[in-house]
Amino acid sequence: MESALKQIVIVGGGTAGWMAAAAFARFLGPGYSIHVIESDEIGTVGVGEATIPAIQLFNQSLGIDEKEFVRATQGSFKLGIEFVDWHDPGHRYIHAFGAVGRPLGLVPFHHYWLRHHQQGGSSSLWDYAPTALAAAQNRFTPPQEKPGALPSGVAHAYHFDAGLYAGFLRRYSEARGVVQTEGKIVGTELNGQNGHIDAVTLASGAKISGDLFIDCSGFRGLLIEEALNSGYEDWSEYLPCNCALAVPCASVTPLTPYTRSTAREAGWQWRIPLQHRTGNGHVYCSDFISDAQATDILMQNLDGAPLGEPRQLRFVTGKRKQIWKKNCVALGLASGFLEPLESTSIHLIQAAIAKLLNFFPSDHPDQADIDAFNAQMDFEFHSIRDFIILHYKANNRDGAFWKHCREMDVPESLAAKMGLFQANGRIVRHNDELFTELGWLQVMWGQGLRPRGYHPLADQLTPAQLDEFLNVAHKHAAFVANQMAPHQDYITAQCAAPPLEMKKALP
Repeated sequence: MESALKQIVIVGGGTAGWMAAAAFARFLGPGYSIHVIESDEIGTVGVGEATIPAIQLFNQSLGIDEKEFVRATQGSFKLGIEFVDWHDPGHRYIHAFGAVGRPLGLVPFHHYWLRHHQQGGSSSLWDYAPTALAAAQNRFTPPQEKPGALPSGVAHAYHFDAGLYAGFLRRYSEARGVVQTEGKIVGTELNGQNGHIDAVTLASGAKISGDLFIDCSGFRGLLIEEALNSGYEDWSEYLPCNCALAVPCASVTPLTPYTRSTAREAGWQWRIPLQHRTGNGHVYCSDFISDAQATDILMQNLDGAPLGEPRQLRFVTGKRKQIWKKNCVALGLASGFLEPLESTSIHLIQAAIAKLLNFFPSDHPDQADIDAFNAQMDFEFHSIRDFIILHYKANNRDGAFWKHCREMDVPESLAAKMGLFQANGRIVRHNDELFTELGWLQVMWGQGLRPRGYHPLADQLTPAQLDEFLNVAHKHAAFVANQMAPHQDYITAQCAAPPLEMKKALP
């Protein structure tokens, strides 16, 4: 049956809008009309973005060359996220991408390491993670997998300028027939029979009709909330931060291949290194600190000279009750907000696009498909929410904010995960949730959770065999890391961006 659903209208540009446009242009074919409406009057968040390895799948599916992409977005490479002072002041650890050791038989690697640790061993969990070792040396080279050799265990993502990425995808999309209209939407026309969106009206008086509408209008939720009243789930009881300040500063050396998150008095500060600048921000809870204090903390802890004044965002952590309602699907900030502690913002856009394509309607959206999509996105949001809450809950810091986080109740799903790990080091990944067992392992251990035991099969090795097993794992990780070039050298040789005029470089 030929589809009668042909007109797709994307309201809002930015990262979410142009990711959707690029994906639709690539996968839906020439039979669809794709129209992006964006207004220069409405700014985008536009900070430096940090991502997770899944972004590679999105770019690869579009046929985007990695070096071209990094060059066009003033990007750098990312091997993980360093957490500074989160458990307590002076403590740091990294959530490194890729492998941590290798399993042996049916038993995950970390159970052997737990045995070693509980019997007095002194090695660090991250001695067995090639990306952690490389990050500590500011090294990066794409993994070179060789037939017959052990897998490198390396995974990577990127830091990039979100505005430049949106522009890059816009050029990609328009080359494939996507139409862009500049204009501010002043009205939404609903169908009197089924409540679907029939058209949007621009300030110019123009009316743009569509069959499927993608809401990328940011926190406002112009279509999904203002027109369709989806409703919002407020998760402030678990994630109390409600403000963020963002400011770029001058780049400094070395160019680090990781994002940094540093705990502060009532929140945390991000650091995202790009080729032309460093992105910085302070996420905080205004119940525990004033805006002026938060600004001072941010500005006093920049690596380089500030390149602008801090911009403030206010938010309520949570998600739309229905991310897809009627003939409207919300993406990006219009769908919900989880603070970028684990760099999941773009992943949630990517995941929603992939699921929408999987449930793409034929002649009209079917409620069964809508319900299945919403159930999957609910799970995606909830599982990421729990992972972020873990960082706050498991802390040993002083101060009213951190005491509040330590003593707050957490969702049963997270409490169960923490309890399982604290018993015997077991971690169960449910339904292909985003963060793997290794991600949970590093953050739970880094935040100070300690298992009472480990898998009994880890005792099958003799002490000598255990030492040899761990020694081989460490040597392999160190070998992989040491083969990499300095991060800056790799970028200079392979994907250095052309100089930007400063006015274009700032968000």
